Formats: sequence, structure tokens, C-alpha cells
Amino acid sequence: MHINSSEALLSSQDTEAIHPISMTTFNLTGYNTGAFTLLGIPGLEQHQELGLVPSWSAMVLFNLSSDNPGPFILVGIPGLEQAHVWIGIPFCIIYIVAIVGNCILLYLILVERSLHEPMFFFLSMLAKTDLTLSTAGIPKTLSIFWLGAREITFPGCLTQMFFLHYSFVLDSAILMAMAFDRYVAICSPLRYNSILTPKTIIKIVVGISFRSFCIILPDVFLLIRLPFCRTRIIPHTYCEHIGVAWLACADISINIWYAFCIPIMTVISDVILIAVSYTLILCAVFRLPSYEARQKALGTCGSHVCVILMFYTPAFFSILAHRFGHNVSRTFHIMFANLYIVIPPALNPIVYGMKTKQIREKVIIFFSIKGTLWKC
Repeated sequence: MHINSSEALLSSQDTEAIHPISMTTFNLTGYNTGAFTLLGIPGLEQHQELGLVPSWSAMVLFNLSSDNPGPFILVGIPGLEQAHVWIGIPFCIIYIVAIVGNCILLYLILVERSLHEPMFFFLSMLAKTDLTLSTAGIPKTLSIFWLGAREITFPGCLTQMFFLHYSFVLDSAILMAMAFDRYVAICSPLRYNSILTPKTIIKIVVGISFRSFCIILPDVFLLIRLPFCRTRIIPHTYCEHIGVAWLACADISINIWYAFCIPIMTVISDVILIAVSYTLILCAVFRLPSYEARQKALGTCGSHVCVILMFYTPAFFSILAHRFGHNVSRTFHIMFANLYIVIPPALNPIVYGMKTKQIREKVIIFFSIKGTLWKC
């Protein structure tokens, strides 16, 4: 007989996870020096033995010292525990595609002098950030699916959360920088090299990296300050700010408003600037007298627009569903949240390889040379 362990865990979490303890000794004189024995989760003792529910030694239900929180338990995808092994296969394939595609892209941009231009520099930065985004979440997800390695330490949880959120905000800033690059290239082509000098590019890269760091770093301190005296079970495959904050036994209003207002408003401002840039680009493109020039400009911008839509559409859906989608099932939300950290990194190099002529030609040459060497 199979009992959905996630439903039991989540129900215990929603009811403050108050578990019975047996007090063996208690000294009323001086300081409280009572010794307590944890009985675990009532009614789920058999499932604890099977590993479906973590035992008391694997999680701390009552934290008397918030300075050293115990490990957290990542459930995976609630409701689909029996299918975890099979779900992990497509995730692994897509992750491998993301790693290989972005590494090839970085290699080509590094070795081909014809690709040493501002647009491809930003593209290489996007590839590195995509590798960070997918690697911060997918390996741990696969270890949960295939190895049952559900535990994650509190420092490990904070580290994973930081790199996931930082990569997301930095990705958004890079897309904004790439939109600015295309705007200058199409609307002011004669001034392109004088505007986007190496010094200017370095300033842009340092600026957007520092901005992303300053936006996400407070998330870490907002979590460190919280006492975790309830269940440590996270119904997800990775640690994210609000998901961890909900486990605290303290007021998390600051966490909720900071997480929703500051990073989201920053990303929305990026989207507005990107939209303005491409509106101006389209106006300039349709004023070009030559049909071929218009087609070339639209083709160059087409790859950027595809990447922008692939990145923002699932991300905003996941964020808004997490905040307002009370009718969206938890299973669907978590599955979607996992897809948006692996699908865009896998598709970005493919889209740029197909849509950008310079990269497409270099990829064909790269694989033709590799094929010739393999035959030899």
C-alpha cells in the first residue's frame, strides 16, 4: 500500500508541525536542563524507516539555537515520488544539452577572432550565467531523483539559493545589455565602435554584475536572521528564498515584500528598457530603404527576441503563480520552476546557433573539422 508521503509532510508543515515529545527529566531549579526524546512524526514511523520521511536524526523539528540550524530536507516533486527516476531522465538530457551547447559557444567565441565583438562578448557572458543557473539546481535535483539524497545543509541551502537568484537577475541584466547593443548597432551603426568601446563594455559588465549581487545578497541575511523551529521539510527540488522563509517560526513579512518588490521590480524595469530598445529598433528597421538590410536587421534581432521570450515567459509565470496562484497545484508549479532553470540555458545556444549567421558558419566548420579528424 502506497501512501503519498509528501501530502503527509505538507499537512504537518501547514499545521505548525507540532510533534509530541516525551520529557524524561526536568530540573525546575536554576536553568532548564530537561532532556527530551523526539518521537518523530506520529503515524509515519514506518515511512521513516523506509526513508520516505526523514527520521529525527536527519532533521531538527525544534531548533533551540537559530545560530546553527540543522539540515533541510528537499522532498522533490510532491505527488510524483514514484516517478522521480523517470522524470530525472529528460532533466539529465536537457542539462547535458545545456552544458555542451554553452561550452561550444564559449569555445567558438574564445578562439574565433571574428567573434570578438561586443555582441558576442555579452553572449559569452549569457552562456556563463546560464551554466551557473542550471548547475546550481539540476545536479541536486538529479541526486534527489536518483540517489534519494534529500538532505541539504543550511549553508548549502543559502549558497544554492544565492546562485539561483543571482543568475536569474544577472541573466535579465545581460539581456538588457544585449538589447542596448542591438539598438546602437542598428540605430547608430557609424558610432557603434566609438560608443561600445572595450572600456565601456567593462563598465557595463561590472555594473550589472554588482547590481545583481547587491539585489540578491540581502536575501541571504534575511534568512540567516530567522529562527527555524518548525519542520525542515522543503516541498521543492531546490532552495529558494520564500520557500525556505515559510519554514521559519517568526514574522517573514520583510522577506515576502523584499523578495517580491526589489528583485521583481528590477527585472520588470529591465523588461521595460528591453521593450523600449526593440521598439526603437523596429522603427529604425522599417525606415531602411533596402529590403535586404531590413531582413538582415530583423534576422539579427530575431534570435534575441526568441531568447528573451524563452527566459521571461516561464520565469514570470512561475513567480506570479508562487505569489498569487493559490489554485495552481504545487506539483505543476514545482515542475515548471525546474523547467525554467534548465530549458532556457539549453535552448539559448541552439537559437543563437541557428539564427546568427556568424555562429552558424563557425559551428558548421567546427563539426566538419571534428568529423574529418574522427574519420582519420
